[in-house]
Amino acid sequence: MSYYLLLPLAALLLAVADYYRQRPPETPGILHYKEGYKYQVTRDITFRLAHIRPANHIRTLYLFLDEEGRLTVSAGYAWDGPSGPTLDTPDFMAASLLHDALYQMFRQGLLPRSLRLAADLEMRDQARADGMSPQRQFVTRRGVSRFAAFAADSKSARQEIAAP
Repeated sequence: MSYYLLLPLAALLLAVADYYRQRPPETPGILHYKEGYKYQVTRDITFRLAHIRPANHIRTLYLFLDEEGRLTVSAGYAWDGPSGPTLDTPDFMAASLLHDALYQMFRQGLLPRSLRLAADLEMRDQARADGMSPQRQFVTRRGVSRFAAFAADSKSARQEIAAP
């Protein structure tokens, strides 16, 4: 075989190698995420609200609240559990989920902030239904009523982060 016949083949192989060396590896693009969540719902759950009835239904990616006061939280929804000086106990988990979902609707302007105390009552009612002691119900409701107003404000929404 002649040396001159191998030159075009070598040039072709070098060009292909160059192409793959310069081409970035396959990536899914930029990752967008938010920090600060501890828990994630694995199955849809529906709450029946006693104090909140929107005039029209509200739908987000993971939340649906109808005019009858049924709030459905879909699988995949993430929340941070009970907040403040408290413990993440079974009798408070569903109540914290319900409360976080409603406060998210406040932050997004989907529910009027005038319903904030009603959301706190919904949390208390759910905690009661799940067996929380009356003393702890009182303390947690009082705590969120006094100290959680900032969490209903759109300024406290978690900011999106991009990586890399």
